Amino acid sequence: MLCITYLWTIRLALMTQAPARPRTVRRRHDKEIVALAVPAFGALVAEPLFVMADSAIVGHLGTAQLAGLGVASALLTTAVSIFVFLAYATTAAVARRVGAGDLKAAVRQGMDGIWLALLLGAAVIAIVLPTAPLLVGLFGASDTAAPFAGTYLRISALGIPAMLVVLASTGVLRGLQNTRTPLYVAIAGFVANAALNAWLVYGAGLGIAGSAWGTVIAQCGMAAVYLTVVVRGAREHGASLRPDAAGIRASAQAGVPLLVRTLSLRAILMIATAVAARLGDADIAAHQIILSLWNLLAFALDAIAIAGQAIIGRYLGAGDAQGARAVCRRMVEWGIAVGVVLGLLVVLTRPAFLPLFTGDSAVKDAALPALVIVAVSQPICGVVFVLDGVLMGAGDGPYLAWAMLVTLAVFTPVALFVPALGGGLTALWLAMTLMMAVRMLTLWLRTRSGRWVVTGATR
Repeated sequence: MLCITYLWTIRLALMTQAPARPRTVRRRHDKEIVALAVPAFGALVAEPLFVMADSAIVGHLGTAQLAGLGVASALLTTAVSIFVFLAYATTAAVARRVGAGDLKAAVRQGMDGIWLALLLGAAVIAIVLPTAPLLVGLFGASDTAAPFAGTYLRISALGIPAMLVVLASTGVLRGLQNTRTPLYVAIAGFVANAALNAWLVYGAGLGIAGSAWGTVIAQCGMAAVYLTVVVRGAREHGASLRPDAAGIRASAQAGVPLLVRTLSLRAILMIATAVAARLGDADIAAHQIILSLWNLLAFALDAIAIAGQAIIGRYLGAGDAQGARAVCRRMVEWGIAVGVVLGLLVVLTRPAFLPLFTGDSAVKDAALPALVIVAVSQPICGVVFVLDGVLMGAGDGPYLAWAMLVTLAVFTPVALFVPALGGGLTALWLAMTLMMAVRMLTLWLRTRSGRWVVTGATR
């Protein structure tokens, strides 16, 4: 089954684009992809380390404090992830203008995204601060954990504008074909966050509030570095730093379809978790372990997608439709290759992987066959992530929103019938694989049609 899935996915991907180009051209594409994807992967991995560092430090304060951190972090992560379009839409728009040779307009476009991030951040603060106790209660925090969750959430909410500025600024630099600076900033931010948390929690004796303040300070520092880089670029190219209502409105409009896409994907993940919870304690525990691994594997594939956003946008901005198709094909080949490697690694390491998280035999028994399904799906995931990035780079947000809504409509009834039909967690992850297959089909049809290839500085 694994081999059949690999061969079918490879055959489908090879039908995606125009005939292969000369080896020298492929090598040039490979260098571009690696140069952008590797630093992007490092920055992506650094992001969840913030939560891990907070958890490690707060965990020694007590179980109630750690539980409160878990609830507050889930709320904050959800709030920020909804606005990930600030990075995606900005990357595509800036890259197009870079390809067109108009760096002034590229940086100006990036400033519009940053101003939008500040406005959205202020709106989120206005909502979260007065409703923090209600939000904590909705997430089911216990009476002992709720006060700590509320404290952490209220303080950390002050850093949300900085978090959103980081997203938008990252999109600006990616669009400018620069993924190294985000990597360096992410590493520095992680180190600063860990040091500040340790000092404020224990040295200053602030407890969980110290952890929240440490995160806010680290995020503000990262935003300040990004703004310094972007402002320097704006001055160098003569771009205005003032807010432009029309530009901000255009950035928001470009982000709406990507917001729909993100919310639909979040709904899929929430439905999967809810179904797993209905299967029993062992199944939900195994599901959480597998989902953590699935998210980790996604970082590697998402790095290629980020490279796709930047490179495709640049080619289309330069009016090179043939080059955009060729690099799309090459990135799909990269996605398949990385997916195959990741799938094989999952199969080979699953007996050693599970004991790292649980000693419960029931959890292991539920997870082992589901991990095989995850392994089989990785080449499909590779194609999905790459084509998703290609269409984002092309500014094809409305189609991405429609495709994800279709995927949600197909996945929901299948997933909800899993408890009744039997099959347990393995059946649920078969439904997840079906979801990725539907995504691949919708994205492949769009890519194959060529309608995404719209050249020019703007779409």
